[in-house]
Amino acid sequence: MSSTRNLVLEHLRTAQRCTINDLAEAVSINPVSVRHHISRMQAQGLVDSAEERHGVGRPRRQYFLTQAGREHFPTHTIRFTNHLLAEIKEHLPVEEYNRIFVRMAESISAKYADQDLTDLSIPQRLSLLEECLNNEGFLAHVEQTADEIIIRETGCPYYHVGQTHREVCGIDKALISRILAVEPRRSSCLLSGDSHCTYVVPLAAAQQAISG
Repeated sequence: MSSTRNLVLEHLRTAQRCTINDLAEAVSINPVSVRHHISRMQAQGLVDSAEERHGVGRPRRQYFLTQAGREHFPTHTIRFTNHLLAEIKEHLPVEEYNRIFVRMAESISAKYADQDLTDLSIPQRLSLLEECLNNEGFLAHVEQTADEIIIRETGCPYYHVGQTHREVCGIDKALISRILAVEPRRSSCLLSGDSHCTYVVPLAAAQQAISG
């Protein structure tokens, strides 16, 4: 995420609620640029807004951090998690270490599936997948086209941990694999500076895997 957007987020964390003009003055850039950054952060689920009236006159639109926006900043919990993963990585074989994240994905998907996945159709699996990802904080949208299944995630619950331990990206990837029975291809990633994570699964491959 750019340094300017980090400054905007930092000011919102400190000031709680701000107008576009407040933010422009605080980070020393013009309001048009601030609005551009805010729009991208709203799309990523980091910032929300509401109109508020103060005395007479027209209400002003105030911007504030969402829960995901507040979690953008490192906490003691994140630092502890980084230390814990570093210790586990040091003392386990790579295969077993990576298997931890696969088991986590299987456990997460099991929470939402009240029946055997083999009984679910493609539309049912897509609905379940979107529910799982959103409940876990990925802010996901799942779309089926004529020949592909596209999963877009504008949020990442492991954003800070992932900057040190990229293997946490295996959690949502394994979750998608578990529910669609096909390993997805990642075409963009928040941790690489993209505006969202995108996974693609060939529809024919998913249909074949499920029917087979």
